[in-house]
Amino acid sequence: MRMHTGVLVVALAAGVSAGGVLAHGPESKGAPKKAAAAAEQKPFGIAGNPKRVDRTIEMRMTDEMRFEPAVINVKAGETIRFVHRNVGKVMHEMVIGTRSELEQHAELMRKHPGMEHDEPHMVHVAPGKRGELVWKFNRTGQFEFACLIPGHFEAGMRGSITVAAK
Repeated sequence: MRMHTGVLVVALAAGVSAGGVLAHGPESKGAPKKAAAAAEQKPFGIAGNPKRVDRTIEMRMTDEMRFEPAVINVKAGETIRFVHRNVGKVMHEMVIGTRSELEQHAELMRKHPGMEHDEPHMVHVAPGKRGELVWKFNRTGQFEFACLIPGHFEAGMRGSITVAAK
């Protein structure tokens, strides 16, 4: 019995730690992001302060599996408020990352389509709703964004972000 209990504890711990990283739940349907305890630096930036936004970019998410605009240019140091409007009839999301990270996450989503995540560089928007994401681009480079809901990424629902030096 002890061996089975130990295996169960390990399995539950693995599930809890994975659940905190990736989530696609109905509870996040365009709702504002909760305040994070501490912002985590990513290769493509860090969670932005909603009270210190440099500019707002309005974005449309469509059932044609497209973002409008699909090409975004920012200056290093800019904090951008992305306002997403899902004009379609299915759930969409925007996840910012490197190409490699997005490809890996898309693969994981294909294997586990019910997975949930709630990170500051991700926003989920229900049909007909709006959502916001605030991100500070404090690293220069070429980055991407995509909808990682299974089938959407593969259909071309992605875009690029170029972060240039000031």
